[in-house]
Amino acid sequence: MSTVAQQIKDEAHRLGFSNLGIIPALPSIRLESFLRWIRMGMHGEMSYLARADRIARRQDLNQILPGAKSLVIAALDYFSLRLPSEITDNPLRGRISNYAWNADYHDVMLLKLEELAYFIRGMTTENIQYRAYVDTGAILERDHGERGGLGFVGKNTMLIHPGRGSLFFLGEILTTVDLPYDDPVPMPGCGSCTHCLQACPTSAFPTPHILDARRCISYLTIELKRTIPQEMRPLMGNWIYGCDVCQEVCPWQRFATAVAEKHFVPEYLNRAAPFLTELLSLSEEDFRKQYLGTPIARIGRARLVRNACVAAGNSRASELGTNLTALLEDQSELVRGHAAWALGEIRFG
Repeated sequence: MSTVAQQIKDEAHRLGFSNLGIIPALPSIRLESFLRWIRMGMHGEMSYLARADRIARRQDLNQILPGAKSLVIAALDYFSLRLPSEITDNPLRGRISNYAWNADYHDVMLLKLEELAYFIRGMTTENIQYRAYVDTGAILERDHGERGGLGFVGKNTMLIHPGRGSLFFLGEILTTVDLPYDDPVPMPGCGSCTHCLQACPTSAFPTPHILDARRCISYLTIELKRTIPQEMRPLMGNWIYGCDVCQEVCPWQRFATAVAEKHFVPEYLNRAAPFLTELLSLSEEDFRKQYLGTPIARIGRARLVRNACVAAGNSRASELGTNLTALLEDQSELVRGHAAWALGEIRFG
């Protein structure tokens, strides 16, 4: 490894990144597969993925940053703890994907990327330009992360590192400076394992390495803005924001270790699995107070309560009837409709 690359990686580790790769600013080798996935409509209502300008940027990173030469891909672990089964399996609690238990990762990671970019700028006399992204740019991060040696893309479409599993965020710095690139790293892959495909509650994987987002609980609870299809609701269990099932059952996940990054550790248990009674009685003000600065803030109160209604219906818990009945008068039509469904499941399901 060159001295320059080593200095960049040392600084990345100092900033808290768990892994980092430096690769040429070239299109993803799986770009055509991604475009085929779009043509099949598996992106659901995430129309921004199919926009012509974003596709053009993925096909040529110079569309994002003229003169782009290097792509620095960084990983930031977020695994903090494993919840006991008496919490996760409690139907009176709503489960939240563990990446969203505390601070918004976009804010935490982008700040670190900006610091790393400043460090890289200081290593050269060139007037370099850069763009830093965390899950927002028109860049196929997992594919580029694989090329950079951060892991391999598993059958559940997640980037998996054989030494730490898949519970890490990805971010990147696209820059005009010509950096020394990493050589490809041999990775083990999934082999014959199909745990993730078999465990998915909604059968969202029609084939290995292909996710039909329209059936994914993460999509249904976060990306879908309208009514959740009735046939999907009973399959969602008590997940109210995201889903971790395909990662939890992955054998590589046993190597994940708890992070020191305090921003990702839940401040209290209800951050990870709040009681449904609390969620069903959330006001707009309560929602802002509790979730400001977290990933959950992006979906708004109505969609979170919508999701809680589905979990309540799946619980069949009669003690939630009072909360749901009150929601029949909610200002949100989305909430009213899902509350009515949940009451029907409790009374007649």
